[in-house]
Amino acid sequence: MSEAVATAPAKATGGAGSVLSVRGLCKNFGALAVTQSVDIDLAPGARFGLIGPNGAGKTTLVNLLTGMLTADSGTITLNGERIERLSAEDRVKRGLVRTHQINTLLMEFTARDNIAIAIAERKGYAWRILRYGRQWRECLAEADQYLQEMGIGGIGDRLVSELPYGEQRLLEIAIGLSLKPKVLLLDEPGAGVPSTETHLIDEALERLPTDIAILLIEHDMDLVFRFAKEITVLVLGQVLTSGTPAEIAANPEVRSVYLGRSQQV
Repeated sequence: MSEAVATAPAKATGGAGSVLSVRGLCKNFGALAVTQSVDIDLAPGARFGLIGPNGAGKTTLVNLLTGMLTADSGTITLNGERIERLSAEDRVKRGLVRTHQINTLLMEFTARDNIAIAIAERKGYAWRILRYGRQWRECLAEADQYLQEMGIGGIGDRLVSELPYGEQRLLEIAIGLSLKPKVLLLDEPGAGVPSTETHLIDEALERLPTDIAILLIEHDMDLVFRFAKEITVLVLGQVLTSGTPAEIAANPEVRSVYLGRSQQV
């Protein structure tokens, strides 16, 4: 949806104290209900996991949150402002940022340039025109800070196409941070990362600023249970249950529909 709200922003009616509040979110594809009355609240600094079997509607929900899809009904509130009618770009500007399951990096550019381009976009700079000028140098310097923050300060001059996949995933998280999010949605950051590099993802998640609310979608249950303080289980587009990792692990219904009756978590 590309049209922004023309009137003054509406205020939330639920989720007091939440940086992100979702109420009654619904989406149908024809006769198929893919999101059914979903409620979610993320407090500032939340560490929130979203899990569910294949086809549960997790990616659809993230697409609704970020404006890639338009909800049929329900509300999405960010910092007290209703955003469900805003474009994806305007949601990013207000602080709702995502990474993607399949990375969207510019392979022919360096790691530093990838972040600097995002920073230039955030600041409203025409980076293609201003490259090599003072403003571009400022963007490059700021990009180095995010590389350091993700523990990959040594890769700034390398082309993205030359980087191991684990470092590419960290670079995408660094780009997300450079957009100054209030809420960062991580869509399977461990997807495709070789087992020899998964520790990089763990370490990066630990480094994320504590004031940013993080919503993590991930099939790696070990990663989710190490990271999240609260987990919501989505099944057939509906919230099955929510709770702490211990509560989710002990829930027999979760074991039945997702984790498997005999799986230990």
